[in-house]
Amino acid sequence: MLQRGLVAIVTFALVAGCGDSSKVPAAGGTPAAASSRSGAALTGAGATFPNPLYSKWFSEYATKTGVRINYQPIGSGGGIRQLSENTVDFGATDAPMSDEELGKARSGAILHVPTALGAVVVTYNLPTITAPLNLSGDVIAAIFQGQVTRWNDARIAALNNGVALPATDILVVHRSDGSGTSFVFTDYLSKVSAAWAKAPGKGKDVQWPVGLGAKGNEGVAGQVKQSPGAIGYIELAYASQNKLPTAHVKNVQGEFVAPSIASVTAAAAGASSALPATTDYRISIVNAPGAGVYPIASFTWIILYQKQADAAKGKLLVDFLKWALTDGQAMEAPLDYAPLPEAMRAPLLARVGAVQ
Repeated sequence: MLQRGLVAIVTFALVAGCGDSSKVPAAGGTPAAASSRSGAALTGAGATFPNPLYSKWFSEYATKTGVRINYQPIGSGGGIRQLSENTVDFGATDAPMSDEELGKARSGAILHVPTALGAVVVTYNLPTITAPLNLSGDVIAAIFQGQVTRWNDARIAALNNGVALPATDILVVHRSDGSGTSFVFTDYLSKVSAAWAKAPGKGKDVQWPVGLGAKGNEGVAGQVKQSPGAIGYIELAYASQNKLPTAHVKNVQGEFVAPSIASVTAAAAGASSALPATTDYRISIVNAPGAGVYPIASFTWIILYQKQADAAKGKLLVDFLKWALTDGQAMEAPLDYAPLPEAMRAPLLARVGAVQ
């Protein structure tokens, strides 16, 4: 159980067994039925990447307004499927929906509403190493392709002069579920490694060349934490909560940059000014140029139908999103997320206000 941001007032639907959790809720099959069973006014499902933040938001919003929101952190792929199939009121994803996915949605046009910025970090379990490791994109790709298999490999050593790297086997840990965190990570690797771009490429669920799969950011964090020699990728908040080290990653400028609110904000600095007024906000900021930029950064989105079938629920959802884009932004930094750039907030509020 996460130690920060998880508050008892937010109820989570737990999925037993090894089935596809994106199919929950099985009984009832509608947001209204799910809301009735949980006592929640709204139901959502999707990304684990922003779950610590969303847990805090839903708790604070329930205290403020009495509106309870039940959120299932089942992965971005599951959130996209559940919204597309009308089994939740909103979805959440770190991977923007493709045009093909948008075309399959049952109830028309879907809006992407950025809610926060976060970092996907490379974390590892090397008890003898006290200072953060430096890693470059090509070396990270080689590790996750199974080409670099020991921690004292010459390619890692060349980036960490003077560090006594152990001759330990590297255990790669990756996501086993359809994941926006995987999409961001593989999007980055595809931009910095031509070999990775060719195969396995980028996606919410790719054919990993090597490694052990774990479910959710919390699953990867837990597996790395208990496995000496392991390496994985998770959202920054999960590394902080689990007291896991994070690598400094080489950016476009050649700097080795630590993941932080400041370095993620720097990655998004040019995004808001470059966005046209008509944008659908499906944008990538991985490997962005600029000094001080952490290169594996991303927006995370709440997705919803532009035309709401239930007027009362639609108003509740719009009211919550307006709160999240204003008052809720102040809660992001303490949980290791970066608030949205100020220039993005007014256009986003107008876009949310236009939901029918």
